[in-house]
Amino acid sequence: MDSHTVLYGVIGDPIRHSKSPIMMNRAFLETGINGAYAAFHITEDTLGDFIRGVRAMGIRGVNVTIPHKLRVMDLLDEIHEGARAIGAVNTIVNDNGRLIGYNTDGIGYVRSLKEEAAPSIEGKHIVVVGAGGASRGIVYALLQEKPGRITITNRTVARAEELAASLAGGGGIRLEASSSDSLEELCGEADIVINTTSVGMFPQVDQSPVPGHWLKRGAVASDLIYNPLKTKFLRDAELQGCIAHGGLGMFIYQGAYAFEYWTGQPAPVAAMREGVLAALQL
Repeated sequence: MDSHTVLYGVIGDPIRHSKSPIMMNRAFLETGINGAYAAFHITEDTLGDFIRGVRAMGIRGVNVTIPHKLRVMDLLDEIHEGARAIGAVNTIVNDNGRLIGYNTDGIGYVRSLKEEAAPSIEGKHIVVVGAGGASRGIVYALLQEKPGRITITNRTVARAEELAASLAGGGGIRLEASSSDSLEELCGEADIVINTTSVGMFPQVDQSPVPGHWLKRGAVASDLIYNPLKTKFLRDAELQGCIAHGGLGMFIYQGAYAFEYWTGQPAPVAAMREGVLAALQL
């Protein structure tokens, strides 16, 4: 670091578990950009002070994680249309004091899914397990790929119905909601089944949101979780002859898009992935 170093960071509560500093500092190193990226533990009552600090200190970019993705929107100057539709911001760009909010979660996920498991999503039947905050960005981005049908399932069906209604916009795409009671039948029909819940995340690695044998052979089983790298859901689905798609790619690509928004340069995705994998194996 020197007097020309540009500052970046990630905020959340909690935040000490974040691998973003490892990934993003590796990206700056790889591209030769004089940047430094840190994790800041920001609570709800200090969020406004932090945003004022971003302006005052000229912090160029900020990633936003739980629980600030919604409330931070009220503190920014502009919200990108995708982030507004999703209702959450995970990336802030400081453009000479003007703070612009983006959401790279959904587009990061879809980029990963297409590169690693399903090159074409058009016309596919997709089942999304869970209707929480993560699923909104995923469904919004998937809709841009012209799937044939998306079914959102949730234990509380009203929440799935609310999400489907808020994102329904025509285009000939069937966007539906269903209770978890219909999950077995839906999984048997689906081309892609996506777990957006935390079921199966470390340390509860022996849990799964969907039994693998519910999926049809050749379908894509996708999980947003990346710790462990391969969840029980994915392992069981592979035994059924399915294609497994883990959550590491989404994490890498949401960061890659943020890097590109901040710097205007292509993100060094391979190096970013290498850095995170090394950190996960420590």
